[in-house]
Amino acid sequence: MSSKQIAVRCFMMTVFLAVLSCASPKKIVYLQNASANAGKNSNSYELLIQPDDMLQIIVSAENPEVAVPYNLKSAPVEGAMGGQSQGDVYLVDKNGEIDFPQIGKIKLSDLSCAAAKEKIIGLLKEHITNPTIQLKITNFKISLLGEVSSPGVHKVQGERITLLEALSLSGDLTIYGKRKNIMVIREKNGEKTIEKVDITKADFISSPYYYLAQNDVVYVEPNKTKINNSVIGSDIRTTLSVLSFAIGIILIFTK
Repeated sequence: MSSKQIAVRCFMMTVFLAVLSCASPKKIVYLQNASANAGKNSNSYELLIQPDDMLQIIVSAENPEVAVPYNLKSAPVEGAMGGQSQGDVYLVDKNGEIDFPQIGKIKLSDLSCAAAKEKIIGLLKEHITNPTIQLKITNFKISLLGEVSSPGVHKVQGERITLLEALSLSGDLTIYGKRKNIMVIREKNGEKTIEKVDITKADFISSPYYYLAQNDVVYVEPNKTKINNSVIGSDIRTTLSVLSFAIGIILIFTK
């Protein structure tokens, strides 16, 4: 075998090893074969209040003085998100209840924010004429781990966030993330569930995990390429370096 043939074979082996690291577009592209009707029922999603939620509730009335006894004193809340003091914040206890001034225990778990407002207003009408309230969850957060560009905890503004929006907050998946097997860990009523989501399929928009809930943890597994690179990556890099050096030497002496 001539030196040129050896060089060619070495080059082909180098190309082959490089190709092994390439990923198929079908494993990377999101929402494949999406149609106009995909996820048309997902707009009905509403965030539900759960134990350990922190609710900011402010009561107002035509006569402001009448509403004062039905508001908490504006005092700093220890552990408030973002290090900011927040007044009028209620912690939903393990029974799904808050302790409301002048009224007592009110069960709000498994209600949307809109439904919770209506329930509280209904109770306030027994004491105040034409009461209005502001209500929002102040500690809505999600965690993203694994093969994402910027893993960490993210505070959510508003009452809902999709899995895709959450991934964008983390800078999207890395090229090594398994898009067909994203884990969403969710806790409800003290029980944790793990659901695996395939974001390469458009029908995942209709999944109950398309919208994330409070304290959801999203974990992106590494694909086989990342695992193999972790195990034998240094060996492959060394082999490619040696092959490149050998090819260079062979070509020099065969000129």
